[in-house]
Parts: sequence; structure tokens; C-alpha cells
Amino acid sequence: MTPSESAAFPPLVRALAVLIVAALAAFALWSLPALRGVEWSFASLSTFALAGVLIAWVGWWMVFSRTRFAGDELVQTWLWDKHVKAHEVATFKIVHWPWLRAIVSPRMLVRRRNGSITWVHAADPALLAAFGEAVVRAQGPRQP
Repeated sequence: MTPSESAAFPPLVRALAVLIVAALAAFALWSLPALRGVEWSFASLSTFALAGVLIAWVGWWMVFSRTRFAGDELVQTWLWDKHVKAHEVATFKIVHWPWLRAIVSPRMLVRRRNGSITWVHAADPALLAAFGEAVVRAQGPRQP
């Protein structure tokens, strides 16, 4: 049976994202006494704060991002959701190294007919293969 949904990233990658974000937050708290003694300009303080927010935001999405295949559409929730319909695909390539699956998420490089390129990640490579089959079906039989 073809999976219809999976995590976008493998469990080890999600755990590492949590570990890295937590370690950076702990380091920031540990550095707080030294940071209080610094005279902050608005630009440096806002850059520091923005970096912290972005690190937390990307970490959140690495942990909770999901990839779903329904009908003829592949959707990955991410910082911005990625939507790809099978009939829009000009070419695709599945990149999957089974021996590195724990740390490198299987992914699909999709080139749409309008020329745009999208990477879609799925912890389960069968989900990407099922979408690839839907793309081939959507293109119909080849004419000689």
C-alpha cells in the first residue's frame, strides 16, 4: 500500500534539529550575563533577535513538517507550503541514498512546466515514488 503521508525528515534529523536549537538556546542563556554588559545598537539587537527567531522557526518546521500525497498533488508543509500537481511537472528526479537515510532525507527535485524548481522532502521514499508514478500517468502515453 502506498503511504499518503509521512514526516518530511527522518527521526534522527528531527532529533538533531531539536538538539541544536536547544543547545543554541542554552548557550544564549549561558551568555546572558556577558551580553548584558554590551552596549547594543538597535541594528545589532534586532539582528541578534531575528537570528534567534529564524533558528527557532526553521527548527520547528524541521520537526513538524509533513509531506502528503493526495489525488495528483504532493504537498510539503514548510516555512511556506510547497504544492506540486502531477500535470505541472516537466521532469523530476528522486534523490535517495538508502545507506544515509537516517541523516539525509529522501527528496524529489521537481522542475515544473513553467521552469520553476522545487525540492520536496519525505522521510518515506515510497511516497515520492508514488507521486512519480502519478506524474508518468498524468503525462499519458508517449507518441512516437
